Amino acid sequence: MQTNIAVAVFFAWSAYRAWAARPPISTRISGGVLLFIAITGLVYHFVLTNDSSGFSMTGTPEHDTVRTVSTHLLHTVTPIGAALDWLLLTTPRGFRWRYAAQWLAYPFLYLPFALVRGALLDPGTEGRYPYPFLDVDLHGYAGIALNTLIFGSAFYALALILIAIDQVRPHPRRPENRISPSGIGPLK
Repeated sequence: MQTNIAVAVFFAWSAYRAWAARPPISTRISGGVLLFIAITGLVYHFVLTNDSSGFSMTGTPEHDTVRTVSTHLLHTVTPIGAALDWLLLTTPRGFRWRYAAQWLAYPFLYLPFALVRGALLDPGTEGRYPYPFLDVDLHGYAGIALNTLIFGSAFYALALILIAIDQVRPHPRRPENRISPSGIGPLK
């Protein structure tokens, strides 16, 4: 939810800046938001809904249409939309290699929040820990430290991959990258 709110705020702020003819938002911020929503989608699909991950939250399927639609919007549509926005509407080569470590500040600040919140709630409280890989009752603090190292490394690798893609992707608005109105060949 937090990341989807961050995406909504980012896009509203970005739209306002475009409407007011102001420069785009810093790539440090836009890249961070992109990374966070990519993490949201990837963790959801490859960890939380994957029974073989060891951290699945699938449980008993619910037949609530509103919940199903909202889950897909939050974990599939928004990450894909943010990635397409970045690939198709932004100027490439704005991300810097040093941003990868800076972007990890948010996930690592979320960690103590989640652990302290869980420690303050009574054992057995539903949703005491937001994710199974942060559940101290199941893994202990040593297990959480190992999970943090594994997930943190994966998040850092994803940040580096996004930066690498940004360095080599073509500029989306150059004439040679546009399709002509006839749909055949590049715009000339």
